[in-house]
Amino acid sequence: MPALQGIGVLVTRPEQQAMPLCRRLEMEGASTLRLPAVEITAVGNRRETAARLGTLGNFDFIIFTSANAVRFGAALLDQNRDLTLAAIGPATARALNQAGYRVSVQPPGGTYDSESLLLHPRLEHSAGRRILIIKGSEGRPFLEQELARRGARVAAAEVYRRIPAAPSRAALEAVLEKFSAGAVQVITATSLGIATHLLRMATPRLRAEFERAHWLVPGERVALGLRERGLRAPLLQAESADDHDLVRALVRWREGASGA
Repeated sequence: MPALQGIGVLVTRPEQQAMPLCRRLEMEGASTLRLPAVEITAVGNRRETAARLGTLGNFDFIIFTSANAVRFGAALLDQNRDLTLAAIGPATARALNQAGYRVSVQPPGGTYDSESLLLHPRLEHSAGRRILIIKGSEGRPFLEQELARRGARVAAAEVYRRIPAAPSRAALEAVLEKFSAGAVQVITATSLGIATHLLRMATPRLRAEFERAHWLVPGERVALGLRERGLRAPLLQAESADDHDLVRALVRWREGASGA
């Protein structure tokens, strides 16, 4: 029997990113339901941004903070294959590889976040180096601040932003029906922003159902943020927001719950 047979999962990623995760979950036997909590839109003008940044070859490193940063910001590279690129995790690295670029720097361990990327030897001693961070407009400032504290000369290019999704009343009612029927046991929240918007959009009845489900989150920072926002539901922590790690964490939980 597939590992996730009988498990229903609410996938809350933006529409364009939800399907790969849904397919992985369904391959393991889960049923999936989509309710995007945020939408991703481009910001800025590429030509103006490129003019402001100048010659990218002058940067020692160019860091992409997410697959969305690649989606909206890879055009800034202008097909230059000689740049030294860093990715915050495997999903970001894959997006760069698929766009035809080689990634030189990734987090050295199995955790994929700003803190882990900063442990890489090539970033650990960054005084005097010029570093460009390509990111979203509401991303964490930690990476930029820490590199500057270490003495790097840091520039940032914000290429996308997340906006709260606005599902119809009918869409929320349909999701509530699935929860009420016992068809959903797990909710994914792959970032704190997604989790926050999901809680805000929920009706009181749906919010009550959310407390009875397990929430699948990528690590302790999102877990702590959810607790700070009043969520008391059980939390399942994956090693990262990568699809593979999310599904692996869910399979591990299911096997533990079933005594397998």
